[in-house]
Amino acid sequence: MATMSKPSSKTAESFGVATRLVHAGRDPSAQHGFVNTPIYRGSTVLYPTYDDIVHRRGRYNYGTSGTPTMDALTDAWTALAGAAGTVATPSGLCALSVALMASVSAGDHLLVADSAYRPTRIFCDGLLARFGVETTYYDPLVGAGIAGLMRDNTKAVLVEAPGSQSFEMQDVPAIAEAVHARGGTVIMDNTWATPLLFPPHERGVDIAVEAGTKYLSGGSDLLLGLTSANATHFPAVRRTFDQIAPCAGPEDMFLALRGLRTMSLRLREHGRAGLEMARWLQARPEVLRVLHPGLPEDPGHAIWTRDFSGASGLFGVILKPVSETALAAMLDGLELFGMGFSWGGFESLVIPFDCKPYRTATQWAPGGPALRFHIGLEDVADLKADLDAGFSRLRAAG
Repeated sequence: MATMSKPSSKTAESFGVATRLVHAGRDPSAQHGFVNTPIYRGSTVLYPTYDDIVHRRGRYNYGTSGTPTMDALTDAWTALAGAAGTVATPSGLCALSVALMASVSAGDHLLVADSAYRPTRIFCDGLLARFGVETTYYDPLVGAGIAGLMRDNTKAVLVEAPGSQSFEMQDVPAIAEAVHARGGTVIMDNTWATPLLFPPHERGVDIAVEAGTKYLSGGSDLLLGLTSANATHFPAVRRTFDQIAPCAGPEDMFLALRGLRTMSLRLREHGRAGLEMARWLQARPEVLRVLHPGLPEDPGHAIWTRDFSGASGLFGVILKPVSETALAAMLDGLELFGMGFSWGGFESLVIPFDCKPYRTATQWAPGGPALRFHIGLEDVADLKADLDAGFSRLRAAG
């Protein structure tokens, strides 16, 4: 198993987070002194003797059970998240699917925040429904009132804070307390914050899901998911993972380990620049409002201040009513903001979005076109200039 890279009289938990990110999951002494755990590729694992293979002695028995590369990543993430264990999958949606399948069975009832990542809804309404699990969507602002929505067969509640497009801030500790009182499991999509900004298991979450594709990668060049769980729920997560073997690619895990070492620095800069851009956009005459829990005017600001230690670079903007032609003129001419369905990388992104077609428990009526921004690592002055020119095109197009 991977360890801290250098022996110390201090426990790993007593180091600062930046130090832990640099050293967690590395053991150069086991790699002939090389700093990083190499990429282990392979399916077959050889046993030295008949007795060893009969009794399955050894840490590894087949490629799907794990590799030193996978252990380095999952051990590091387990320590960072404050979990009992972690599994790595090929995508964030796959990680979420493992969490849900580990928590519900045919005949069970599942509660999912109406603001959740849309592919989560597709999975719940598709595969889970086909296998006899009923999903009900709830107002993300329900807080402890979640207890009133639980049935005798409600086995799990999925939270996401903030919502991945509309950015409602959920009271996760209050929801967790209410759900646990009824014997339910709390699952959280924590991709926006990562454990660096919101320690999920400390806040009452049983199973936490992260799309490592985003901030863990930092380079927009890999697909990865991580599912961590506390001691009570990790056996079910691991059992589900082993039964379907959704293994992440070795190169992607290696790149994730590389991204892990600088994630704290990058996330800090994304958050700083994101908040600066959010304030700048808030003052624009073309903007109706900004959806960012770090802003004092945001309805979720008090919860964010209480439970989170910072913000990432992802937030939403509602423009004042404008034609689709004008919006296209603004976006099509941007030089620094790409349009693409991801975030967390070094580059800035923007997408138009509309939650109305798939909301069922709440009404999405923002009052104007909605945009989701991810602020990358460019100079903020250049990003402002790019958007300023975009707003000029918007006004010119009427």
